[in-house]
Amino acid sequence: MGLKRVVIPTSDKNGLDAVPSEHFGRAPYFAVLEIGEKGSVSNIEFIQNTSEHFGGKGLPPDRIISLKPDALITYGMGPRALARFQEARVAVLKADDGKIVELVHGFSNNDLEELTEGCQEAKHR
Repeated sequence: MGLKRVVIPTSDKNGLDAVPSEHFGRAPYFAVLEIGEKGSVSNIEFIQNTSEHFGGKGLPPDRIISLKPDALITYGMGPRALARFQEARVAVLKADDGKIVELVHGFSNNDLEELTEGCQEAKHR
């Protein structure tokens, strides 16, 4: 598998115990993880969401894509954001219940499904 860079939108900055955010664009933070063989996390960093949803500039996909992730794990996102990640060839995977540590385990075991449709109630379409 090699070292993989994975981004997960979160509600807090509690390390591997952080709670994934319900929606990508409205997440207060993004956890950026480097995951090695057998699901070992070699690095975790939290960056604040400064997108237009939080009074900043730009859309979250462009900021996340600039981090060069291999995958993004989220409960959901709008159709435009999903299309942007697909264009950039970033895998978007569905989060299941749990904290970041469980999502890392699911990612490492290839247990997470691909997110194929954006949320229809998203603000931006």
